[in-house]
Amino acid sequence: MGVLHASYGLGAFAAPLVSTQFSQQEQWSFHYLISMGIALVSLAMTVGVFRFKRQDDLILTEPSSERSEVAIKSTYKHIFTQKFVIILAAFILIYVGIEVSIGGWIVTFLINRRGGGPSSGYVSSGFFGGMTLGRILLLPVNQKIGKQRVIYIYTALVIALQFTVWFVPSLIENAIAVSFVGLFLGPVYPVSINVAAEILPTWLLVGAIGFIGAFGQAGSAVFPFMTGGFWAPPLINVESCEC
Repeated sequence: MGVLHASYGLGAFAAPLVSTQFSQQEQWSFHYLISMGIALVSLAMTVGVFRFKRQDDLILTEPSSERSEVAIKSTYKHIFTQKFVIILAAFILIYVGIEVSIGGWIVTFLINRRGGGPSSGYVSSGFFGGMTLGRILLLPVNQKIGKQRVIYIYTALVIALQFTVWFVPSLIENAIAVSFVGLFLGPVYPVSINVAAEILPTWLLVGAIGFIGAFGQAGSAVFPFMTGGFWAPPLINVESCEC
């Protein structure tokens, strides 16, 4: 799961590198053509791997005796009644919202508060690059410390590093700290999904992860919007914000 989600981090690492270059060109909108091309390649690979097969053809299901106990209710009704799923979905909503907010707004923060230039976009790549490495390099740490305990440790480290970004007026320090924020923030999502996979029955797992993931995407839409609203509506000017 860590390697799978690291591929997401790798894509997020590459995107600011490309977009920063295009932002300095006259035809910057060509960036979207590259994004569309990558999306089409991803679609073709997905079709090639799954070949339009149904869920039951791809995963092993639980014995019919277990499924018969819940036959009178739909799968999603059971998902909504699982307290663990609701709590994890709320946690992932906050997590993904924070992740996307940091990865996006850090560029504006550095430009306005630290005097960074157009190259500040590369700091966003450093954040997502750290996330990619964290999801791979910290796998042994996750196993040794324990999945649930390690989330508390990573969260504490992320908060401490984020405080240094806010209160240390150094562009270089902020860029390095943000990279380490990504390093420790990265493993949290795959570790959380692994915990869900250990707790939930197989027949409920796909729907539950889809529900949790949907909440995460909602967070990626809501939190950056809230961040922009808190900073200085309607213009982006963080000079009046102390955090």
